[in-house]
Formats: sequence, C-alpha cells, structure tokens
Amino acid sequence: MTDDRSRKMYVFLLVLTVAAYGAFQGWRTLFNNFAVEVAGLNGAQMGLIQSVREVPGFLALLAVYVLFIISQHRLAALSVVVLGLGVSITGLLPHFAGLTFAVLLMSFGFHYFETMNQSLTLQYFGVRQAPLVMARLRSIGAATNLAVGGLVWLLATTLGFTSMFAVMGAAAMAVGLWALPQDPTRQDLTPQHKKLIFRRKYWLFYILTFLSGGRRQIFVAFAVFLLVQRYGYTVQHITLLFVLNNAINWALNPLIGRAVNRFGERWVLSLEYGSLIFIFLAYALVDNALVAGALYVLDNIFFNFAMAIRTYYQKIAEPGDMASGMAVGFTINHIAAVCIPVLGGLAWMVDYRTVFFGAAGMSLVSLALSQLVNPPAQQEESESD
Repeated sequence: MTDDRSRKMYVFLLVLTVAAYGAFQGWRTLFNNFAVEVAGLNGAQMGLIQSVREVPGFLALLAVYVLFIISQHRLAALSVVVLGLGVSITGLLPHFAGLTFAVLLMSFGFHYFETMNQSLTLQYFGVRQAPLVMARLRSIGAATNLAVGGLVWLLATTLGFTSMFAVMGAAAMAVGLWALPQDPTRQDLTPQHKKLIFRRKYWLFYILTFLSGGRRQIFVAFAVFLLVQRYGYTVQHITLLFVLNNAINWALNPLIGRAVNRFGERWVLSLEYGSLIFIFLAYALVDNALVAGALYVLDNIFFNFAMAIRTYYQKIAEPGDMASGMAVGFTINHIAAVCIPVLGGLAWMVDYRTVFFGAAGMSLVSLALSQLVNPPAQQEESESD
C-alpha cells in the first residue's frame, strides 16, 4: 500500500493513467479503419505515419530540458492535454498531412506522459512500493483498455469517426486540465537534474532497455502480422486476442509487482528472457494457428515483466538521476523502434522465421546479461504489500 505522504501522487498518476490509456486505446482502435476508409491512405503512407509515431519516443530525452520551465507533475498533466488534443483533431484531418500532424501531437503527449509517470513513480515510492505501484497502474491501464473497447463498440452504432475521436480526446483533455493546477508533490525529495546524465554504472540498464525495445518492436510489428498473413486471423480474431490480453494483464500485473519484491529483479528478468527464447523459437518452428495465438498471449504477458528493468535502475541510481534516467531509457528503447521494423521487414522477405530466430538470439543475450543484475542490498522499508 502507498503511505500517506505519497498517496496524493498515487491518485494523481492513477487518474492521468486512466485518461492517457483511454484516449490512446480509443485512437488505436479507430485509427486504421479511419485512415483506410475515410482518408484513403495507402500502405506506404501508413508505414510512414507509424514511423513518425515513434519519433517522440526517440526524442523523450528532451523532456529533461522542458523541466527548466515546468515541473514534472505539471508536464505530466500537460502531456495528457496534448495527447487528448491530438486524438480529438484526428477525425477533422482526413488526409495524409493532417493525420501525420495529429499522430505526432498525440505521440508527443503519450510518450512524455509515460516518461514523467515512470520518473515520478520511482521518486515518490520506495524500492518495495515502486514495483507494486507500477503494476497497479499497468493493471488499471489494461482495465481501461477493456472499457474503452466496449465504449467504442457502443458508440460506433450511433456516432461517426469524427465524433468518437472528439469525445475520447476531449475526455483526456478535461482530465489533463483538471490535473494542471493540482499539487501532489512533496518537498522532502531529492531535486532532479535538469540535464541528461550518463553514468558508466548504468551500462547494464542501458543495454537491457535497448534489447527490451527490440523485443517490443518484434511483438508489435511482426507477431500480429504473422497471425494475419500466415494463419489467416480475421479482425474479430485479433480483437478477441486484444481483449484476452487486457483481461489477463488486469489480473496478472499486481502479481508481477509482488514477484519483483519477493524474488528480485534478476529472477523476474531471467524468467522473462528464458521464456521468450522458447516463445520466439516456437513462432518460427510451430505450424498451428491455435498454438500461434497462444504464443501471442504468452508473449504479451512476459512483456509486462520489463518493469523489473526500471526497478533495478531505481536501486542503483543516484536519487537525482530518476528523471534523466527515464528520459534516456525511453530514447534508448526507441532506437530499436527505428531499426528493428526495417531490418526485420527485409529479413521477412527472405524467410519470416529469420525474424523470430533473431528475436530468440536477442532474448538469449538478455538472459545472459540479466545474470549480472545484482542491485545493492536495500534497507527494509516499513511498507506492506
């Protein structure tokens, strides 16, 4: 449980998480259909827009410099406003240039909110609280995704794309505007450096973050593509998988947070990477549609274990390095977002199995490196799980 000193920040982040995840899930649910059916975008244009969507994540390190003019919690709130604005105007811009602008705006809001969200969590909650808080927020995010999916299904019977984008974006903007004047901060915490900090002792965090980004891109870019192209999954099948994934994440994330506390980051990351080796090899070698769908669900579950990389950083980092570390981590994570889809796409043209063999190799390297995760002994905190 959160202590009284940090409860205000927990509620603050919780409300913003619901708003951010709700607007983003609504956008993700509607965007592809809107882009094709209304804007008439072709495959090349869609690919370019998806690349543009990753640019703000790559530029997340600039968030540190924004802190010269605005505090972290207000940047988090403002980011949700920007995210909501990007979603709300999407339906008003049914052409390539307009959608590119709206997606860029939405993505800056989402990535900068996530950067501040993770930074504030690591600052305001101790080493035993932070995994639980991260897990709860991800669980609430999954529940929000489920609710938004149902809401979109209902609204689609009476509203058009423009109205649905406007409703979900406006809701996020309203929450962000509510949060802007709020002050959930404490004055007894170490001030954060307003510059980028790179330290040699963080090298393992940097490498694991990069490899995690590569694994995430293979999951996002190629796992669903495999299900559709090779096994003929329909839109209904993919939607059902999304619903199943979010339901599992809602139930399982709190257990992952407790596992980090009970067994430690090395054990959690070892389980993740060891399992991913077999999952990616199975993607390449198994030839069964149901098994492939089950692998996708397992893949999604283990994606959540990556929170242990951030809690490991919390334990080795200087107290003033949290904001910088999360911004740098987001950028390193998104380097892979630029490289992996292109390289993977070229490999796919030769043999789709090559992509998943490569992912298994990345997981093997991650497994070896995770054995070096050895955070210093922490003093017991007077917190209850």
